[in-house]
Amino acid sequence: MSDLPLLGSPVEAGSVTLRNRIAMVPMATGKATPEGAVTPELAEHYAARARHSTLGLVESEHHFVCADGQAKLGQPSVSRDEDVDGLARECAAVHEFDTPVIMQISHAGSAASRDAIGVQAIAPSAVTCPGAKVGHPVPREMSLADIERVTEAFAAAAARARRAGFDGVEVHAAHGYLLDEFLSPLTNRREDEYGGDLAGRTRIILEVVQAVRSELGSGQVLSVRLGACDYMDGGTTADEGAACAVEAVRAGADLISVSGGMCYYSRRDTLEPGWFSDTSTVVRAALREEGLDAPVILAGGIRKLEDAERLLEQGACDIVGIGRPFLNNPDWGRRLIRRLGANERPSEGRP
Repeated sequence: MSDLPLLGSPVEAGSVTLRNRIAMVPMATGKATPEGAVTPELAEHYAARARHSTLGLVESEHHFVCADGQAKLGQPSVSRDEDVDGLARECAAVHEFDTPVIMQISHAGSAASRDAIGVQAIAPSAVTCPGAKVGHPVPREMSLADIERVTEAFAAAAARARRAGFDGVEVHAAHGYLLDEFLSPLTNRREDEYGGDLAGRTRIILEVVQAVRSELGSGQVLSVRLGACDYMDGGTTADEGAACAVEAVRAGADLISVSGGMCYYSRRDTLEPGWFSDTSTVVRAALREEGLDAPVILAGGIRKLEDAERLLEQGACDIVGIGRPFLNNPDWGRRLIRRLGANERPSEGRP
């Protein structure tokens, strides 16, 4: 019997049942071609991490939804119909080992690399992100036509992910990328319906969720990775992140993955495993208070399975996300097999 009873228990994620509560969360690899085509090395990266593990879910790295949303060279694309065949190989590399996989889809906003996009980046306002992304050039403020185009691009990307065989998608609205730039008052200075109060700043996120859900239908998973708190003066608060999460689930999201906003994916004031657990607890409580049972994913510095079990026991999340340990060591998941009392997954069919 497993000594990690919560971690080893199944959980419903929309239409998909996860065998346990461990997810490999998105981590950029830089293994696509400069233009974003899937390479054999990228597909093998995911196969290596699914081969001997017993993961509940794999979330593949962020894929850019349109040409001006590429974060950097080597990021995979879901922006073109010709991407689908390569994406199908990426997906099959995980499905071969009987593990569900969803694709994270994103637009980098002002954080898009000029080397990658070749034009001035776009953002909700002509404001750069604070902190680590402060060196990026000042972006162009988006017009309403830009907002409509990007929303449509997210929907089209979701349709391509579905055609490629993925079990769903995760909309990236964290880490200082475009949708998070709309959410945060630190980067959204708009005075129209996409700015101002929380309803205005969350409008594009909810429109993207609705558009993506319409392309996926009811049979696939829709997650939102939410920059639920900026941890900065004047930024998004945990209560605002919770309110956004509630509306995202009402708009069609099945999962909420809690991460950082303008602090990106780390915090300077804590090294406690589950860096964003204070915010994820608020988000999860708000969902339950509204009668919404969408699972909450929490990642950030979680390296020990005992810490993962503890976070589940404390009600900080329903699914624990592991990122860098899997990025650095493809065999990290072997310990899951031993601790969860599972049989080792055979590796036939791949060298």
